Amino acid sequence: MNLKAALLALLAYAIFATHDVVVKYLGASMSPFQLVFFSSLLSFPLVTVMLVQDTTFGNLRPIHPWWVALRSATMSVVPASAFYAFAHLPLAQVYALLFVTPLLITLLSIPILQEKVGLPRMLAVLVGFAGVLVVLRPGGVEYGLGHAAALFAALGSAFQSVILRKIGNEERRVVMMVYPLVATFVVMGLAMPFVYVPFDASALGGLGIVAIFGFCATLMMVSAFTMGEAAIVAPMQYSQIIWATLFGVLLFDEQVDLMTLVGAGIIIASGIFIVIREAAGGHSDNTPVLRTRTRGYAPGSFNISLFLKRKRSK
Repeated sequence: MNLKAALLALLAYAIFATHDVVVKYLGASMSPFQLVFFSSLLSFPLVTVMLVQDTTFGNLRPIHPWWVALRSATMSVVPASAFYAFAHLPLAQVYALLFVTPLLITLLSIPILQEKVGLPRMLAVLVGFAGVLVVLRPGGVEYGLGHAAALFAALGSAFQSVILRKIGNEERRVVMMVYPLVATFVVMGLAMPFVYVPFDASALGGLGIVAIFGFCATLMMVSAFTMGEAAIVAPMQYSQIIWATLFGVLLFDEQVDLMTLVGAGIIIASGIFIVIREAAGGHSDNTPVLRTRTRGYAPGSFNISLFLKRKRSK
C-alpha cells in the first residue's frame, strides 16, 4: 500500500506542478490578487462539498478566536504571495524557496507548540538554510519582490500549519475551513477595484483549471495519506522540482540553474531528514512537519489534515 500511496502522491504533485504552470501563464497578464480571488471563487462550490460533510455538533463560533483569526489572515495573503513568485521567478527557484516550509515549521513549533527540537533536527534546519543561501547566492543574484514573496509564502504556510497543529483537535473542521475562505474573499475582494483587468474566455478557462487541479490533486493526496504512511508520502512533494525544471526549460525557455538545483537538493535533504527523524518516534512530541499535509499556498485545495481527521473519527 505504501508503494501505491507514493505513486498516487507523485501523480498529485505532478498535477500541482501543472497547476503552477497555469498560474505562471495567467500571472503574466493578471494581478495575483485577481488570480487568487477568481480561482477561489471557482473552487468554492468544490470545497463546499467537503464543508457540508462536517456533521459534528456545534456552531461557527471559534473556541480559539485569536488563533483562528491569525491563521485566517495568514491564509488570505499567502496564495497571492506564492502566485506572484511563480509569475516573476523561474519555477525551480520558486519551489526551492517554498521547500523551506518544513524547516520553518520546525522552528515555529518551538514557541507555539512548545516542541523540544534536539540538536540533529536543529542542525538539519541550519543546513537547510545554508541551501537557501546557495539558491540566493548573496551578491550573485539580483533580488526582487519575487524572492521575498516566495519566502513569505513559505513562512505563512508554515505558520498556518503550526497553528492548525495547535488548535485543530479542538476546533470544528468547518470553522477551520470557513474562516480562511471568507478572509480570502474579503481581502482579495478589497483589492479588486485597484487591480482588476478584464480577461477573456481562455483566461477564465485557465482560472477554472487552477481551481479544479488544486481540488483534484488534494483529493489524491487525501487518498495517498489514507493508504500509506506519512513518512513515505510526504517526501513525494519534492518531485515538483523535477517538473519545475522540465516545464521551465520546455515552456518558458528558462535556463537550468545548477546552483538553484544544488541548493534545492540541500533543502530537500534537510526536509527529508526532519521527516524521518520525526517518524522514528521518541524525538518529537508533536511531529509538526510529518503532520503537515497541505499546500498552504493553493487556494483551490482544502486542508488534508482536517479531512483525514474526519475520516478516522468515523
